[in-house]
Amino acid sequence: MIFTPTKYKLMNCATGRIFEDEGWTLADPECDTPAMVRAVYENKRFQVRNELDGFYKFAEWLPIKRTLKHSHAPVTYRSTALASYLGLENLYITFSGYFPKIGACMETCSFKETEAYSVCARLPEDNRRVLVVASAGNTARAFAKVCSDNNIPLLLSIPEDNISALWFHRPLNDCVKIIAAPSGCDYFDAIVLADKACQSPKFMAEGGAKNIARRDGMGTTLLSAVEVIGRIPDAYFQAIGSGTGTIAVWENNLRLIEDGRFGSHKMRLYPSQNAPFTIMYDSWKARSRQLVPLSAEEARHQAAEIKAKVLSNRKPPYSLAGGLFDAISDAGGDIYKVSNDEIDFWKGKFLELEGIDIYSAASVAVASLEKAVKDGSVKKDEVIMLNITGGGESLTKEHHDVVYAKPDLIIDTYLPAEEVIEKVERLFGI
Repeated sequence: MIFTPTKYKLMNCATGRIFEDEGWTLADPECDTPAMVRAVYENKRFQVRNELDGFYKFAEWLPIKRTLKHSHAPVTYRSTALASYLGLENLYITFSGYFPKIGACMETCSFKETEAYSVCARLPEDNRRVLVVASAGNTARAFAKVCSDNNIPLLLSIPEDNISALWFHRPLNDCVKIIAAPSGCDYFDAIVLADKACQSPKFMAEGGAKNIARRDGMGTTLLSAVEVIGRIPDAYFQAIGSGTGTIAVWENNLRLIEDGRFGSHKMRLYPSQNAPFTIMYDSWKARSRQLVPLSAEEARHQAAEIKAKVLSNRKPPYSLAGGLFDAISDAGGDIYKVSNDEIDFWKGKFLELEGIDIYSAASVAVASLEKAVKDGSVKKDEVIMLNITGGGESLTKEHHDVVYAKPDLIIDTYLPAEEVIEKVERLFGI
């Protein structure tokens, strides 16, 4: 079938200015204040497009120009075992991963697929520039899979220490190339390399949290929940590395209120971090819009200590207009921190109760829910959405053979941009 691109405009979250998207707009060119831009969709009603495959059933609220192959949507179901264990009456789990028993079939086992299928579908088919994505692991796997399946040129930049996260069901298409910051580097170092590559006009930055397609892709988790529950939840739980997913569901919550059929309330937001890497937790507890100081050396040390490695972004979109500080301030809620020991306990308990393995980051979210129940932040009869952002890796590796990718190049972060550009352009033969 012929897909008609979604109609939308952009809104500056700092000023409210509405303006046209030039195709890959990441910020308002008329605003000097750091601010998110948000998609304002022509269709104000939440509409499921069941005639479209997989993830694209949510296309009405995605800023996309086309659909891509092999996508899957998050799956929401009502919990019985975990709900009973926690004493909750209305716990709904939105699962992004591989769990065929409930209909969840994300090949990479991570909700990062929702980002990749949205961002890559925002690209026009005639795009000639190479997309550049920096990642600590799961995002890289998702973008690599989507771009490989759909023949979209991609440059991935990752920390070498996270290369084990790049496993796939089949070898990658040659259109995907991987560069790595040397061992001992972290996610921020991968960003530095990606930024240098993007100084070439032949490459284009994916944009991270500032890309409306990334956020609205992640926001489909809430749409999945509302499709099943029939209303906006009262409280929302998710582990955060950047906080982008929590910002995304807040934005879709506002759209659902505007629709009017699913409630007029804002669900309280309860994101969580893995201690000791708690820059957003520390900032929120200080009631500070600005992030508390965290040196590069300290950040690397903390990132090395946590089990949920993907939760180690030291430059998250917390402070800017429309960022995480604004989201929690507007909707209500709190930020929790979770230890490595608590991660281990809840990974085991979730497998025992719900029957599927989950990632460390998802375990952080489960642990934070238990804390909220204990401290009275949530009531037993409230409708609660638990965003399990990844799971089923052990199961998919039982069901499928996997292959591991290797970096095409390891590049020192101190190299000047022109040398990095020369190396990556040679990779693509451009």
